[in-house]
Amino acid sequence: MSTSVSISTGPQTSVWRNRIFTKMYSAYAISSFGDWFDAFAIEILVAFRWRADPLMIALIPVMIALPGILFGSFAGVIADRWKKVNLMMLADAAETLLTIALLFAPGMYWLLPLLALRATMGVFRVPAHQALTRQVVREDQLLKATSYNGLVNQFSKIVGPLLGAVALTMISPQLCILVNAVTRLISCLLLFTLRHIDQNEQAGKHEEAEETEGDKLGFIPLWKQGWAALVKSRALYSSFIVNMLVMLIILMVDFQFPTLYREIAPHNESLMGWMLAATGVGAFITILLLNRLGKASYGIGIGGGAVLIGGAFGSMGLLTAGSHEIWSIILGLLIGIGNGLSIVTYNYLLQKETPEGMTGRIFGIQNMSTSTLMIGAPLIGGILIRSIGVSSVFFWLGLVVLIIGIISLAMQRILWPVELQSLQRQEIREVSG
Repeated sequence: MSTSVSISTGPQTSVWRNRIFTKMYSAYAISSFGDWFDAFAIEILVAFRWRADPLMIALIPVMIALPGILFGSFAGVIADRWKKVNLMMLADAAETLLTIALLFAPGMYWLLPLLALRATMGVFRVPAHQALTRQVVREDQLLKATSYNGLVNQFSKIVGPLLGAVALTMISPQLCILVNAVTRLISCLLLFTLRHIDQNEQAGKHEEAEETEGDKLGFIPLWKQGWAALVKSRALYSSFIVNMLVMLIILMVDFQFPTLYREIAPHNESLMGWMLAATGVGAFITILLLNRLGKASYGIGIGGGAVLIGGAFGSMGLLTAGSHEIWSIILGLLIGIGNGLSIVTYNYLLQKETPEGMTGRIFGIQNMSTSTLMIGAPLIGGILIRSIGVSSVFFWLGLVVLIIGIISLAMQRILWPVELQSLQRQEIREVSG
């Protein structure tokens, strides 16, 4: 179904024998580590060092999301029409320079616009990466490639906050941010080695056809085609709606963990790092098991993930300053397991069920929609926290996500038809076997 690109023409028994994917994966792994190292340092800098107000903290995801709303769908179309490696390489180079600029930010009013500019580059990089993965990996290896991408992100989520927590005892958050600039530069150099990747005859014909179609249609018709493909597919549409509902709730509090831990652990900056690392451990193990066993259906992966995430978020709201640190780690593990289920299932579903040639557009729509939610949801969360307190907000919003997950599990035969689930489970067994 998907067009493949490979240096070798013979069959590949492992996705790791695909030299292009291996270099892409290495670049992604290095940059993901830097992202999490950077994110943890910024959270500590803003919440514990600058003592920012919850509403000011809520503006961080808003500024990160704004470029996705403005350019998300456009970036998806660009990813389908332009050379994807060059697009990713340019984005990494720009992110390197902007991350260095963050080092000189004296306060929130400088930090926020710089984060927005850096996020703009990521808007173009994400759909290009997803579309290129679809292009360079054989269809029977697509689940493994998607799982490995998820694994490296979660592994970075373990190592980044852990090393960040240790590093912050010796160096400033600004130097931790510098680590991200270095990793972005390394990622850019790795992608530079792929700038002349060869395409097989089938891929060349496919891309030529896509370019011809793109020249005739233009941006707006191509964007409409992406939405039409999303709405026509029961699996894509159901997953999109459930994911957006869960994201709407989670984004209200996702960036308020520094506010929560400023209350329950005011003298222990590292505890939040341990909790974040625990979420990475849970997700890493879950993704690894899914990749090996491949027994989760679309409904179980997405609905079950929401149940675990919602239950853990709600329980976070019950923690107090006297709660033992182990509870933060346990709840972090549960959040990670839920993330692992939903991340692999949803990303694989988008890759697998998206019509050929529309991967960039579908992921662009997904990114744009998530970014749209990130504009309003964090601000609503900040207002709620000011009104009823951070613990109450975590509890009630977690309960809502838990209910959404339960409903999704109960209605999975309607949202994801039995025939589709059976086919998907068989494919996973074949890929994992």
